[in-house]
Amino acid sequence: MDLQPLQFHLTLPDWAEARLAALPGCLPDAHGRMGLILDLARQNFQRDTGGPFAAGVFERDSGRLVAVGVNRVVACGCSSAHAEVMALALAQKRLGTYDLGGPGLPVHELVVNWRPCVQCYGALLWSGVRHLVIPGSGPELEDLTGFDEGPIHPDWAGELARRGITVREGVLRDEAVALFRAFRQSARAVYNARRG
Repeated sequence: MDLQPLQFHLTLPDWAEARLAALPGCLPDAHGRMGLILDLARQNFQRDTGGPFAAGVFERDSGRLVAVGVNRVVACGCSSAHAEVMALALAQKRLGTYDLGGPGLPVHELVVNWRPCVQCYGALLWSGVRHLVIPGSGPELEDLTGFDEGPIHPDWAGELARRGITVREGVLRDEAVALFRAFRQSARAVYNARRG
């Protein structure tokens, strides 16, 4: 009888280690943080290691990078290996806690190259992160790339606010949209388990 697996393993791509080693100790402003995330998202699809998505967990006030993630769905054979899930899980592992908003910790923020999809929105809610930074939240991501972001609550930002999570939108918006256009022009595959 073939036994079920008892563990699974998700990893960042090989190129990420060298890229992270070259970073400064902190990125003090939202534009610098988003610039890094957009660069990682671009490298991820251009190097054929995942979709055009990246995320980072930072200490909001100091700008210290705690962890980054890029989309690894196809490479790791795991539909939940989205950039936000990767970044949050790696931050939690690094800090040794499931609650990034726990006692004694600085305020953490999640920086993502668009509004999180329905799965990552849920992951954000339960992570302990207290601030979200995004370029935009409109239909551009789905329209330009073909990815399905799921049924997002119409008052998604209000729901975050009610749970103590603030949102900053509009950081490097044009650059993020240009990245999605570049992905579309690359003709790389858009994965979707439902095939439509």
